[in-house]
Amino acid sequence: MPQGGIQRSPGAHRAASISGAMGLRVIIFVLFVTCMPALGCSMLVGSATSGLARNLTTAVLDQDDPQLVEDGAPAYLMALDGLIEGSPKNETLLLAGARLYAAYASAFVVDPIRLARLTERARSYGHRAMCLANREICEASNEPFEEFVASLGKARKKDLPALHGFGSAWATWVQMNSGDWNAIAELPKVQALMERIVVLDDGYEQGGAHLYLGVLYTLRPASLGGRPELGQQEFEMAVKLSDGRNLMAKVLYARQYARLVFDQDLYNRLLIEVIEADPVEPGLTLTNTMAQEMAAVLLAESEEYF
Repeated sequence: MPQGGIQRSPGAHRAASISGAMGLRVIIFVLFVTCMPALGCSMLVGSATSGLARNLTTAVLDQDDPQLVEDGAPAYLMALDGLIEGSPKNETLLLAGARLYAAYASAFVVDPIRLARLTERARSYGHRAMCLANREICEASNEPFEEFVASLGKARKKDLPALHGFGSAWATWVQMNSGDWNAIAELPKVQALMERIVVLDDGYEQGGAHLYLGVLYTLRPASLGGRPELGQQEFEMAVKLSDGRNLMAKVLYARQYARLVFDQDLYNRLLIEVIEADPVEPGLTLTNTMAQEMAAVLLAESEEYF
């Protein structure tokens, strides 16, 4: 993969767009690819459709052409809409819709009107799934922060799929409405939700909650209330939980933490490691390919930034 001069390629345009957005937008794609294995057999009823979903999952996760996924995803999303219409109380289908709509919007959609529409659908699906899994948390999500945190304290491991799916869709919705202070005010609830996931299962979804927390802790410098050192710990844990094979974790580590604390050596080292790595990894090839595109753009910006 080229390490410079890639601005004319579609992948570079996509990477440049992502590199300029808030970290939460980027991370949704990581959650997309890590959530899909759980949808393979159980998301559809019937052995034939289960096998098809499983094969589709494998094909998407192991794809090294993000453009192909971008072109094909809308058909899959429309199929999910139809399945949800027929089974409106199927928690697994609702979670699939929530997380895949959030993933597609954050990774591939630029138009703000479409972003708002697609992420609202993702949040709606996620909220409906949460209501089916845990009515108390669902209802408390619209209440003051203290009441929501109290409800999260009663969550159990059985609630993890809904918590993670709802949380990722919710975070995407907040990011796409970042100009609305009412939406931004909900970020502490998202953070509390991810913290509860870590308590319930530290390694759930390959440490996806740790990536969220790493980003949330590094949205601001310490002087403005950020917690960059905690963010660094979360990124390190996310890298560890994937044995270093989730290259997007290193990209976010560089972009969110190393930039924030002006650590150019760490920034360059992480990005070079991503660019030089073999992106092929069962279940991670697609996200690793996109991570390498982003890393090339970010590394080219190093001298300008530091």
